[in-house]
Amino acid sequence: MKKLFLIFILTGTVLFSQNKKTPKIVVSPEVFNFGKIVEGTVVNKEFEIKNIGNDTLKIEKVQASCGCTAASPKKKLLLPGETTTVLVSFDSANRKGNQKKHVYIFTNDPQNAEFRFSFLAEVVSAEKDESNLNSVPQLKLNRYTYDFGKIFEGEMLKLSINYENIGDNILEIKDVKTSCDCTATVLERQKLNPGEEGKIDITFDTSGRIGKMARTISLFSNDPKNPEQTITLFVNIIERNS
Repeated sequence: MKKLFLIFILTGTVLFSQNKKTPKIVVSPEVFNFGKIVEGTVVNKEFEIKNIGNDTLKIEKVQASCGCTAASPKKKLLLPGETTTVLVSFDSANRKGNQKKHVYIFTNDPQNAEFRFSFLAEVVSAEKDESNLNSVPQLKLNRYTYDFGKIFEGEMLKLSINYENIGDNILEIKDVKTSCDCTATVLERQKLNPGEEGKIDITFDTSGRIGKMARTISLFSNDPKNPEQTITLFVNIIERNS
């Protein structure tokens, strides 16, 4: 009888722990490399935060490891499955050589109350850089964020964003990556001479998705100052009435 009672207690404890609601934070990417940048340049990167738990994630504070970085979350409360972004800026003024910096996110995730992610960079002097960074391509987007607003689930959203080479050398867009399979992109041109323009066509499939969300599209190029630039899309998807 005692053995059966003990088994009942243990089983109940396991089931309770399995059903307990808790938030869980993940950050993508956990480590990012800006690559080689010229001393004095300010570079930016948006990191995506997602709640993959089954309870509301509360972002209490974001803290950088030194004064050269600044970060602020777009949202501080994430329902299960929701995402937001943190913008991190690195000012390389008065810095030289390899850099590794950390950003800490303090949340109510019981397993990761203090979540850390990092970025790397190699800061070089312009006059000593062998790649002649004084004559380089430079990618400029005409917008870095877009809010589709409130739409119904199932709609196919479309957007075009222009980009330009404002540098002094040939720009090559090497890759485009999206944060989920719900977005697709088509580049008009991968190589641009100085002064030339192109556009990226974006489609966002909202099928099977409900609620406020953010998705990112990252462009990787041979721009030495900003080798990765990110477009963030926002949308509030509401369920259609049956």
